[in-house]
Amino acid sequence: MKNFFVGVRFLGQGLGRVFRRPKLLLLGIIPAILSLVLFVGLFVLLFYFLTDISEAATWFARDWSTAWRQTVEVAAGVAIVGVSGLLAIISYTAVTLLIGDPFYEAIAESVEDELGGVPNEVKLTVWASLRRSVTDSLRLVVLTALVGIPLFFLGLIPVFGQTVVPVIAAFVGGWFLSVEIVGIPFHRRGLRLPDRRRVLKQNRATALGFGVAVFCCFLIPLGAVMVMPAAVAGGSLLTRHLFGLPTSLPPE
Repeated sequence: MKNFFVGVRFLGQGLGRVFRRPKLLLLGIIPAILSLVLFVGLFVLLFYFLTDISEAATWFARDWSTAWRQTVEVAAGVAIVGVSGLLAIISYTAVTLLIGDPFYEAIAESVEDELGGVPNEVKLTVWASLRRSVTDSLRLVVLTALVGIPLFFLGLIPVFGQTVVPVIAAFVGGWFLSVEIVGIPFHRRGLRLPDRRRVLKQNRATALGFGVAVFCCFLIPLGAVMVMPAAVAGGSLLTRHLFGLPTSLPPE
């Protein structure tokens, strides 16, 4: 639990850093707003067709009694929204990081340079960095979708699917968020997605603390927009912690 809250604290420190520097906050908010508009539109479509989707997903219950059929359809609707929310949060983060790659690179670089920089930093061209980010993000979103399938079926279970499954989803989503957000500082060290997973697994509790905190903030209306710049700053601090580098300035 101690390491879990160390991860939570990195998000808090990221918030403190970007709010003390409004320029960094503004840089990170612009791409976050663009992504938000896109995903709000997708969710409007989801809710518009939710009844039809729920009925299609519960085709096996068409001959059941009305009460049981409606119960299963409601559970399916909740499960669909929950899994869609999990996928949306991971996808939103990936899309936002891609749209705002130069902005978030600037935030990460500012945080790390203030603390002494990155030893043996690997310099990538803009296109090479973008290509690597797209590839890693697509792999991560596909993996999240595969994990979301069993969560969908668990979500069909009345009560359990509406209480326990959301907690599981928060931890699953938190893990994938951590893997996604540390992508920029890991790229600066010449490391790819498998390296991220390996290093974070060695520090699982800290990574989960950071990721779950970000996930919960993203559930707040407009939270993703305001927290995204802080998440990038916090991810840079988390990365420095994982590699044994200082995460705060020495006292004067």
